[in-house]
Amino acid sequence: MWWWCSSSKGRSNLERFLLGVTPKPPSFSLPQEGKKGIEYFTLGDLWDCYDELSAYGFGSHVDLNNGETVVQYYVPYLSAIQIHTNKPALTSRSLNEVVESESSECWSDSESEKLLSRSMSNDSSKTWDAVSEDSVFDPDGTLLLRDRLGYLDFKYIERDTPYKRVPLTDKIKELTEKYPGLMTLRSVDMSPASWMAVAWYPIYHIPSCKNEKDLTTGFLTYHTLSSSFQDNVVEGDLSNNSFKEETECCVANKRIPLPPFGLAAYKMQGDLWGTTGFDQDRLVYLQSAADSWLKQLNVDHHDYNFFINSNF
Repeated sequence: MWWWCSSSKGRSNLERFLLGVTPKPPSFSLPQEGKKGIEYFTLGDLWDCYDELSAYGFGSHVDLNNGETVVQYYVPYLSAIQIHTNKPALTSRSLNEVVESESSECWSDSESEKLLSRSMSNDSSKTWDAVSEDSVFDPDGTLLLRDRLGYLDFKYIERDTPYKRVPLTDKIKELTEKYPGLMTLRSVDMSPASWMAVAWYPIYHIPSCKNEKDLTTGFLTYHTLSSSFQDNVVEGDLSNNSFKEETECCVANKRIPLPPFGLAAYKMQGDLWGTTGFDQDRLVYLQSAADSWLKQLNVDHHDYNFFINSNF
């Protein structure tokens, strides 16, 4: 992606955050006759990337305007996930079995502050969304073809207030009871319309400091889940191969980075995250990409709406 490399020396606050929240699940290779193998990851391995972050938080170095540096910690929460499979009925659960609760669809700033003060609840959202594939349109209003979207197999949109949520890995375990495919599906099984959004809420920073409003900024990152967007980009040692099965192999030390393709920010009041013109352009680009993605899939993403409206 064009925004991934900065023209300036060193890393900006925004770059360090984006790099730090990029999951890198282990890469497997699916051989193709006469062609280079397709690199893929499993959803189970993807969630493993969030285990420690969910338990202890993710620490990102932030350079303050006074020249000092702090480590700001964030906890990841599953904000939304939508899985379109390339074939129908890949999993044991169908959309007809999805249920929906009476969870609140929005919350106030005061409620969000409860999360920032680490007043969290073990209650979790029971909200499930069943949607029709026929509701997805191109920007010009034409219906997207099923061969582009695949078959909508699962969709979850978090609607609960932030302080009632549980960290990402706990939410995945809860959802897996209803949809086992969240652990077993591979990126090659999912169509390009598959994606997830992760909400990153700040919990504390070390050393502690006062009057830094931008240290209360929360982020919403969007990641694709399909091999169609990975373009066989992998990181690590390409020399050691070990066979997993006769038709598939796991390549030692190889990982697939899933950098955010979209971003939204909550309470971005200062300039800590847009210290350069490049970062400012990057923020505009990533928010525009998230907005375009949601519109193309006709998704009403509650966290996105709240994050965007909170900055006005």
